[in-house]
Amino acid sequence: MQTVIKATMLFDSSLRRELARNFGATLVVVLTIVLTMLLIRTLSQAAGGKVSPQDVVLLLGFSALGYLPTILTLSLFVAAVATLTRMYRDSEMTIWFASGIGLTRFVRPLLRMSWPVLLVVALMSLFVWPWVNQRGYELKDRYERRSDLSRVAAGQFQSSGDGRRVFFIDRDDEDATVGRNVFVLTQQGDTEAVTSARSGRIEFEGDERFIVLERGQRNEANAKSGEKTLARFESYRAVVGEKLVEGIDKLPPSARSTIDLLRQPTLAFQGELAWRVGMVLGAANLLLLAIGVAATNPRRPGSWNLLLALLSFVVYFNFINLSQAWIGNAKAGLGTTLAALHGGMFLLALAVLWWRDHASTLSWMPRRRNAA
Repeated sequence: MQTVIKATMLFDSSLRRELARNFGATLVVVLTIVLTMLLIRTLSQAAGGKVSPQDVVLLLGFSALGYLPTILTLSLFVAAVATLTRMYRDSEMTIWFASGIGLTRFVRPLLRMSWPVLLVVALMSLFVWPWVNQRGYELKDRYERRSDLSRVAAGQFQSSGDGRRVFFIDRDDEDATVGRNVFVLTQQGDTEAVTSARSGRIEFEGDERFIVLERGQRNEANAKSGEKTLARFESYRAVVGEKLVEGIDKLPPSARSTIDLLRQPTLAFQGELAWRVGMVLGAANLLLLAIGVAATNPRRPGSWNLLLALLSFVVYFNFINLSQAWIGNAKAGLGTTLAALHGGMFLLALAVLWWRDHASTLSWMPRRRNAA
């Protein structure tokens, strides 16, 4: 009896230790790849004038926190598949199966090691994800509310938010609300206008932004008709950029708290809620699926089971994203989608586990020999 207990303890500890080691290594690799991609995207947004260059590191941290539930789920899934695949290839599974331990026995040690990760995924998806999105929208909105003239460095051109205007100023003062020697190139259809002024500033009225130029001139040229006009002015006012996001009521569903989504059961809010809950259920279902898809033949070369696992992850998470669109477009209900998608995935994982478990058990049953 003591031998069985010691063998069981050895089985649990060795499996959890190797799984934790593989999870840490996989997490570092996946996190490095994702951070590199996010850094490139954030730098391109800063170069395009969509975000402030001073907020690049902060936005990168917010983006990494937003992707952390997916990163943790993928790392845990790959670590579980890689650990069990290694045990198959080194014939450790053969020893455990011969000792009477089936695949269902692997569920408990996997859950004992993985439950803190699943808890972090749940907290990140339900609470941290909306907070991160809200902070990101606030940073972008605050940067858009800054004067376009103050965002332009001396001697450099800067495009407006809508891309139809190009600004140039001869002043290097980031905190200035008034620019001097302002140059504005505007393109609208076939008409191109060049406006220059001695000074300019940005004013706000509601959700609209206006540029106010003083003491300058405006040259217009029509490419179709060839007509040209020249006008001088003491004060010139024009709308620049798009409407700004303002107020908590105008935040998208991804930036709303989970409590707000529950209080206001609109289609868009239900779709966002289905995505957040789906991330948690998806992480648990993939952990159970990893036990079944990791089975491999030691004599067969290649890593087809790992490729199958990655394909299952991609397909499953694409369906989670699609479920959000289905609910938002009133093509499916919240309860129906959660039950069909995640309940179906849970049953599929159980079916694969049962099939693999019985196949391994039957392969080790003693065969009867015919009597001579």
